[in-house]
Amino acid sequence: MAFIEAIDLVKTYSPKGSPQVRALDGLNLEVQKGSVTALLGPNGAGKTTTVKALTTLIKPDSGSAFIDGVDVFAEPDAIRRMIGASGQYAAVDQNLTGFENLVMVGRLYHLGAKVARQRAKELIELFDLVEAQNRTVKGYSGGMRRRIDLAGALVIRPPVLFLDEPTTGLDPRSRIGLWEVIEQLVTDGTTVLLTTQYLEEADRLADSISVIDNGKVIARGTADELKASVGGLRVAVTVVDELCIEAMRTILNRFGSGESAVLNGRTLVVPVQDGPHALAAIVSAAADEGIALHDAGMRRPTLDDVFLQLTGHAAQTEDSETESAA
Repeated sequence: MAFIEAIDLVKTYSPKGSPQVRALDGLNLEVQKGSVTALLGPNGAGKTTTVKALTTLIKPDSGSAFIDGVDVFAEPDAIRRMIGASGQYAAVDQNLTGFENLVMVGRLYHLGAKVARQRAKELIELFDLVEAQNRTVKGYSGGMRRRIDLAGALVIRPPVLFLDEPTTGLDPRSRIGLWEVIEQLVTDGTTVLLTTQYLEEADRLADSISVIDNGKVIARGTADELKASVGGLRVAVTVVDELCIEAMRTILNRFGSGESAVLNGRTLVVPVQDGPHALAAIVSAAADEGIALHDAGMRRPTLDDVFLQLTGHAAQTEDSETESAA
């Protein structure tokens, strides 16, 4: 049995003045102990709703879920003692210092004052916040707030950690720093379920990836397995003039392996059989038709290609999801 298991989860919302939204539509999910599973999917796919259900923040209309054999919906109090969670936005008290925030979380978990302070000290050091520990959080940078928020999720040393868009909005350096912390937690035995909008994040951190669309898992596997599932080499070209997109698509489809070229911004991507020959033919045909290219190249499939093939579009930045409606 998987360490985290969701079975046939269904959740619907009825936003005022809007049609009913089916955020989860028979979702099934498994996460193995001591591993990282990433949930990937387009806006409104059901990722955040899945995390909310598994962390007892909402109750689905039907279905079941278990963490280490404990029924999530029948024993929510027991589940809350087992898990840590960090959402898309840092849930910290801006008027307290970083150290005070962590002590407060410890006391809310009924740790004694001495134990709470000791744990706060350990986490301040782990997240490289020693110099900022006595400053109020309202003066922290975005990256520092994300770190103190994640530290708060670890106060009770939970065996399971839920991370919903943990590095959204962070600069590359801060993002890599958090990745290193997450990797160390998993090395120490923590089980992690994360949602992410960054394909490179899933590629680096995840032992397993579940792609969600329209409230259900439509594909699962390792990053390499998912990439292999879409097969073959790709030719990607970026046109200078948007007015040339359709003409360029026609050329790509002529030399592709049968699938229609997919558009992402001004870049078109098509699977090909003989990569070098197809690339040369495509560039030559574009020149013959007077289509100016910013660049053109051949590459192996990426997780973005998995997104494109499975959901029909590239991964998107998640500012908000329909599924977040209460």
